Amino acid sequence: MHRNYGAATDDSIPAKRQYCEQNAPSESTVKPRTALGCSREGHSKIDVSIILPVHNASSWLQECLQSVLEQDFHGNMELSIFNDASKDDSGSIIEKWTPRLENRGIAIVTSGHNSIQPKGVGYAKNQAVSQSRGKYLCFLDADDVMMPQRVRLQYEASLERPTCIIGCQVRREPEGSTERYTRWINGLTQSQLLTQVFTSHGPTVIMPSWCCARDWFDQVGRFNEGGKGVPEDLLFFYESLRKGGGVSRVDECLLMYRYHSQAATHSVLEDTIWYHRVTFLEERVLSHWASFTIWNAGKQGRKLYRSLSPANQKKVVAFCDVDENKIRKGFYTHEESKERPKPKIPVKHFKEATPPYIICVKLDMTGGGLEENLCSLNLKEGQDYFHFS
Repeated sequence: MHRNYGAATDDSIPAKRQYCEQNAPSESTVKPRTALGCSREGHSKIDVSIILPVHNASSWLQECLQSVLEQDFHGNMELSIFNDASKDDSGSIIEKWTPRLENRGIAIVTSGHNSIQPKGVGYAKNQAVSQSRGKYLCFLDADDVMMPQRVRLQYEASLERPTCIIGCQVRREPEGSTERYTRWINGLTQSQLLTQVFTSHGPTVIMPSWCCARDWFDQVGRFNEGGKGVPEDLLFFYESLRKGGGVSRVDECLLMYRYHSQAATHSVLEDTIWYHRVTFLEERVLSHWASFTIWNAGKQGRKLYRSLSPANQKKVVAFCDVDENKIRKGFYTHEESKERPKPKIPVKHFKEATPPYIICVKLDMTGGGLEENLCSLNLKEGQDYFHFS
């Protein structure tokens, strides 16, 4: 039940979720069931709650729960499951596994509903968090598999960074699927976890690898429950950054991140993601710049320009490119503008342009050409340029 971004690329990642109408009537709601005689009231003695939303996950759920069972974490651990109207055997699988997990010393709390339609991944995650008691939250999707050391290592990292979202490196299943995206997930430097938050890939640490303090989750707020079409993980990620939160990553592969075609039924519209990315870019970066250059005089660069507020459009001093045909034209005319005369933005070779830049060329798609050009200018990412690709 997770989402990835980058729908415009050849190896784009479909959304791994089912959506619903948020206001679907609930036919029956299962109240939280807490195992091991643990009280839902009073002081929590649970160190980590694994947050597991479930919807029609019977094909993968046993492997997922086995990975919970095999965690080498020695603190007090809880598994909080919310079954979002599954119509397959997910419920019976959860019942079957409950005593095995209890015998391992893992507290279990389960609830759900059997409405005609699921209420969505944001709702399911919120419900699982609300019924849990752990001081730290470790998010997991029912079609993914944790490595045995995941909870332990991310818990230790979270203790040191209580206002951070902690991620990890991942391996893709099947191997070789979404290669560019997987390289991006695993290859970002610590500083790039913050500087590359505007790209079409989405959060720089993927949602099913998140671990964070409950106190920080509560401060950021709940996931958006708008259902179909809402990128609730991206919105939460941006809100965490707005409130001063950090992003970090355990640089070990702690999650098997599954890719499967059955999960591609629905996805967030590219235009929706684009809108949130532009809004966040204007808020976090462009509001602090007096002027800037858009790197790419082609389709994506012009689209960004047209998407900017009028005030930020006026800050664009030039487009830059390596394409001689675009440069030869000399300028880009904003035909949709109501201004008279219509704005004409110069198009320059990148060596003649002036930083700072917003880069609208996709990473890892030019045979290293973009990266070499940036390197030749001795620029600092996060100061002289940001990627918006």
